[in-house]
Amino acid sequence: MSKPFIWQEPFLQNKDGTEYTLISDQHITVTELDGEEVIKIAPEALTLLARQAFYEASFFLRSAHLQQVASILNDPQASSNDKYVALQLLRNAEVSAKGVLPNCQDTGTATIVASKGQQIWTGGNDAEALSKGIYTTFQENNLRFSQNAPLDMYTEVNTQTNLPAQIDISAVAGDEYHFLCINK
Repeated sequence: MSKPFIWQEPFLQNKDGTEYTLISDQHITVTELDGEEVIKIAPEALTLLARQAFYEASFFLRSAHLQQVASILNDPQASSNDKYVALQLLRNAEVSAKGVLPNCQDTGTATIVASKGQQIWTGGNDAEALSKGIYTTFQENNLRFSQNAPLDMYTEVNTQTNLPAQIDISAVAGDEYHFLCINK
């Protein structure tokens, strides 16, 4: 006898306590089709979202994370080495928060894992629009290009754009579009 089918979300997430910032109220409209609301998102909104997400991921750390690192400095069980590393991480965060030098030299592969509700209409190539935002961030913000592309079986070349990005978008029920943007 075979095992019964059990559906499980591929990326389980805890309740999100992140404080988000509205970056634009443009490029999004709500319309109705067959008695149901449909949210229309222009490609420009996706480009803007990816651009801002990868900028922030490259230069800023969340307050909660910084507080955890800072708590090491007053932890009686932390070694002097632990405290030294924590202090260097905090100093690095201070430098990167100025928006000139990123918090990590090797920015890696830009990755987006997204779930797009069926009531979200974009009318275009979402991966292309998101890639354009990633491209712009890497071109304008002193980020290292670390993406290589093969020329043949033994030769590769840096793309000088940090593209292609890895973008995985799954279709789900609902009227929300969720993004997990990762620089690595």
